[in-house]
Amino acid sequence: MPKSGKRSTSADEPGKVEAHVEVKRQEALLKTWALQNAIFNSANFSSIATDASGVIQIFNVGAERMLGYAAAEVMNKITPADISDPQELIARATALSLELRTKITPGFEALVFKASRTIEDIYELTYIRRDGSRFPAVVSVTALRDARDAIIGYLLIGTDNTARKQAEQARQEMNAELERAKLLAEKANLAKSDFLSSMSHELRSPLNAILGFAQLMDSGSPLPTPGQKESIDQILQAGWYLLELINEILDLSLIESGKLLLSLEVMSLAEVLNDCRAMIEPQAQKSGIRMKFSEFDDPYYVKADRTRVKQVFVNLLSNAIKYNRVGGMVEVRCSANAAQRIRISFHDTGEGLSPEKLAQLFQPFNRLGQEGGVEEGTGIGLVVSKRLVELMGGEIGAESTVGVGSVFWIELNATTAPRLVFAEDEPEASAPDPLQSDLPLRTLLYVEDNPANLMLIEKLVARRPDIRLLSARDGKRGIEIARASKPDVILMDINLPGISGLMALRILAEDLETATIPVIALSANAMPHDIERGLEAGFFRYLTKPIKVGEFMETLDLALMLAAARQLSAGSEERT
Repeated sequence: MPKSGKRSTSADEPGKVEAHVEVKRQEALLKTWALQNAIFNSANFSSIATDASGVIQIFNVGAERMLGYAAAEVMNKITPADISDPQELIARATALSLELRTKITPGFEALVFKASRTIEDIYELTYIRRDGSRFPAVVSVTALRDARDAIIGYLLIGTDNTARKQAEQARQEMNAELERAKLLAEKANLAKSDFLSSMSHELRSPLNAILGFAQLMDSGSPLPTPGQKESIDQILQAGWYLLELINEILDLSLIESGKLLLSLEVMSLAEVLNDCRAMIEPQAQKSGIRMKFSEFDDPYYVKADRTRVKQVFVNLLSNAIKYNRVGGMVEVRCSANAAQRIRISFHDTGEGLSPEKLAQLFQPFNRLGQEGGVEEGTGIGLVVSKRLVELMGGEIGAESTVGVGSVFWIELNATTAPRLVFAEDEPEASAPDPLQSDLPLRTLLYVEDNPANLMLIEKLVARRPDIRLLSARDGKRGIEIARASKPDVILMDINLPGISGLMALRILAEDLETATIPVIALSANAMPHDIERGLEAGFFRYLTKPIKVGEFMETLDLALMLAAARQLSAGSEERT
């Protein structure tokens, strides 16, 4: 019996394994069927299956909900082409005909033909519900194949695209609205800038008469009486204050509209501060304020706009004097830090600012409660200073202690001293041949407000005994010297205090006495549009900083040759 039982167990083993495998297979089929059934009956997307001819064979719950048909109404009766916008299908069929270079019957056949060539295609279609209403849908079309790779039908899975379309339309409308708002803002800024520029000019004309005649009365003969003097002083004080207000509002407008042009070049802070000291000391002496400028062991070179840096320094010095105490002091310090920046700090011994007032600095027209004080101010000087410093890549800030005083500081990016730049294969210019010292003396006028740049040209021209150098620190003075001295050639910076180099060129060109003098531009404004603008304005050549010695000397010689030819031609005409 044991032997018989053992043999029976062994014989039954394959049957048990087969039964176990069958159970597992049935479980897998049930699981797969459950997943397929869940997918097919999902109400979130439509599933439509057709036969090879495109006639609907399967229409799931999602399709019923989305299109409003019952499955029994469409099975074996209609095709997906009947529930899609026919014009869209015709358009897509035409496009596909061109793409595939074949003739396709317009309609749903175009889509299924394309799907038969690829694994899957996704289309944006307009579906039509049973009630005739329409909605956008995203539909994927997949060709279904049998074991022999023959197409037996097509599967269309679609989702309602209404929400995405609405969001896209809303986004487009918002972008269009933002674009309209941007254009309106730019137009408003342009109108504001044009208005302020025009008003600046219109206000300056009567203001010039007011200040001019007031100064004539103040210095006239006989001298005004004490009562008249007091009235004249009030007129002058109010007039200069009004001019300051006009200038600062115009500056702020230009900065905010992005139209302010800066000429960034290497400059010595020591030189600029010495210039500012000479300008501001009379105001300090009048107010009884002592000025202390630290001795500079280093000239501290930075790359910035010299005119605008001077404007910021004078503004901070003026404030330090105005809001100081009687017998107080203003100290200016300059130092380098590890971040390759130069800090210039202005210390005063005034009343100081509370943390609340310190937080309100650099706000337009906010004078921090000084509106009723004896010192006049516009309330925008610090705002303009902050914007200017930031445009030059710097930073401005302040620290203050009530009863002790305030410190306003500026940091600018440090750089190396200016130098003559030679091309790699260009030797440094040597002294002229002594035999050439008998050349006729020619005159070069250089209009430049930066002493470092002027020094470079002086050193270059010193190598040319045939050239005499004259210089002017601003455009108006340059025009005066040009008219008086009739130089052979003029070298002109663009960003000058007062009038620009472009304006000075225009004035010289309109004057018969100076119109034939070649004018060479030498500027740190080195963008292509700057050069193009300068040449269009009438400059003989447009050179950029830093100076390239060979290019500079060659251009200077060409300009001198042109000047000599013009003078010779003018002389011939006079003799005839």
